[in-house]
Amino acid sequence: MVAEGIERLLAGTADLVGIAQDGPGLLQLVRREKPDLVLSDVNMPGGNGLDVLKALRAEGDRTPFVFLTMHAEPALAATAMRAGANGYVLKEAAGEELLSALRQVLGGATYITPSLGNPALQAHALGMQELTPKQLEVLRLVAGGLRSKQIAERLGLSVRTVEAHKYTIMQILDVHSTLELVRRAEDLGLLF
Repeated sequence: MVAEGIERLLAGTADLVGIAQDGPGLLQLVRREKPDLVLSDVNMPGGNGLDVLKALRAEGDRTPFVFLTMHAEPALAATAMRAGANGYVLKEAAGEELLSALRQVLGGATYITPSLGNPALQAHALGMQELTPKQLEVLRLVAGGLRSKQIAERLGLSVRTVEAHKYTIMQILDVHSTLELVRRAEDLGLLF
């Protein structure tokens, strides 16, 4: 029913090359048809849209990939974007917003439904600076309750370097305290 509604919405705007009923079917469809864009749900029978996206990206496929989902979870959206998604649109916001998102993604932009309301997630979608592996390591240790001196000892860094990493992370995530930093990192799914 959802697929039929989307098909009607896209009529005259795009040519539908196929509808997949499950994850393996979507993967086969994309490989066979080489579409200009993939629109997928996160949850699908026989796997999920994230698994399909990861498989395609691992194969070197760079087809723009947009999730249309009911999951209004910033952490899941951030996970999808880190996996290589180009868009994340909530089903409740479909219609004109979906068409706008698809146009933006086809134009090379990234799109996340604004109603998710997470500035850091929005910044990520718009090309925000990614955290380096060392910054992620420091972030996870901060979230684990370690102080800068303990982190420095564990990582073989100076306390000053740890503090510099923490400051940079706070700037990137647009937070002003350690508590905010940990909460934002949790919201973005950075503490896995």
